[in-house]
Amino acid sequence: MSKAPAKTTTAPKKTAKAEDETPKVKAKEDETPKVKAKSAKPTAKATTETKAEAPPKGTKVAKPKDGAKPNALQQPLQPSAELAAVVGEGKMARGEVVSKVWVYIKAHKLQNPDDGREILADDKLQKVFGKPKVTMFEMNKFLAQHLS
Repeated sequence: MSKAPAKTTTAPKKTAKAEDETPKVKAKEDETPKVKAKSAKPTAKATTETKAEAPPKGTKVAKPKDGAKPNALQQPLQPSAELAAVVGEGKMARGEVVSKVWVYIKAHKLQNPDDGREILADDKLQKVFGKPKVTMFEMNKFLAQHLS
């Protein structure tokens, strides 16, 4: 004697579950905008305020407070004769030297138009760098050799 498998009716149960789940999904969709509104991302107003507080490019480096030892960017250094031809005479901080070199590069349009990271040295800068092309990352290494 063989037993016949019992027939089950699962179709009505599935439709009932599908109907029960539908309102839950809609409720979650309604909550989603509330969660996004509470995100802690900075607003455009906050970012513009931050930019306004930063000093403009090319300004002098801040002097150390009275009694404080100046850091490496604030230490006054004497440029060599080759570097002084580009940035000017007299002692100045390393940050000022770098800023003045960038002003010179941009004024004389010495950045490679195809690759802005590359500097195409003119006669004055070639004496400082020692080669006709340097990257902006190499530039500081060559400037350090001309500061004492």
